[in-house]
Amino acid sequence: MTPTLTTPRLILRAHTTADFPACCTLWADPDVTRFIGGRPSAPDETWRRILAYAGHWQLLGYGYFLVTARETGAVVGEFGLADFRRNLVPPFGDTPEAGWVMLPQYQGRGLAQEALTAVLAWADQTMPRTVCMIHPDNTPSLKLAQKLGYTEYARGQYGEHTPILLERSRP
Repeated sequence: MTPTLTTPRLILRAHTTADFPACCTLWADPDVTRFIGGRPSAPDETWRRILAYAGHWQLLGYGYFLVTARETGAVVGEFGLADFRRNLVPPFGDTPEAGWVMLPQYQGRGLAQEALTAVLAWADQTMPRTVCMIHPDNTPSLKLAQKLGYTEYARGQYGEHTPILLERSRP
């Protein structure tokens, strides 16, 4: 049910149970989680995340992709769209929320933009608008979102955090 997308350097595919160890490594990295919850995830949290991704694809027809390097098969990160039903003010409603995480050793090479460009090209076929929320101090993600066509529309309230809320309409 999950499509497989390819780019010159990446493969974006569904998660499998065999990906669990690599996903644990990804989500245990403090640099990865610094602006997403602020703390590394325990293995059981990562397992629930993988199950939630599968549920997104099954119930909503969209979700997160595991992204691997075409040459090596190494896990690079996770990129996709979700409906997390966040207790966010203002709420996203039923608009798909774009998100991404990437291991530090793959950052700075244009791979995140490559992966998200593929995700958004796929999403643009059926989704008129997507949103995302980014911590105000996460300058690299804010720059990436801008390159992809996202623009700020509000400052949100999510628990103790005040993320920047951005939106993008399909071209």
